[in-house]
Amino acid sequence: MTEPALVLARPEQGASSDGVLTASEIGTLRLDADWVILSACNTAAGDGEAAPAYSGLAQAFRYAGARTLMLSHWPVRDDAAAVLAGTVLKEAAKGRKPAQALRTAMLRTMVDPDLPDAANPHVWAPFVVFE
Repeated sequence: MTEPALVLARPEQGASSDGVLTASEIGTLRLDADWVILSACNTAAGDGEAAPAYSGLAQAFRYAGARTLMLSHWPVRDDAAAVLAGTVLKEAAKGRKPAQALRTAMLRTMVDPDLPDAANPHVWAPFVVFE
């Protein structure tokens, strides 16, 4: 790949899609999205080794119309990402600003008894919000 991309579910046989959504393809979409959450490995990274952060998938989703992005700076745990994302969206639905929603979600995640080692920053700290 020559640019950041998302690998989607395997397309139906005979479909015109290849199952890969590149940053340039994302940038041509027209979204009306309050939130886009990319909870995978290093989704806040730039589009190359020397590129600035937020210049890859993040920038493509901003061009496409996403108003708020939640991204990660390193590989994330699926269980923690699910808890964080759910809490962020619940807090945002209550009218909290994105940064406050993420802060609240991080604090709750740190003490969640169902998440092993949740107080370790490696579990809850990879996420950032970008408006």
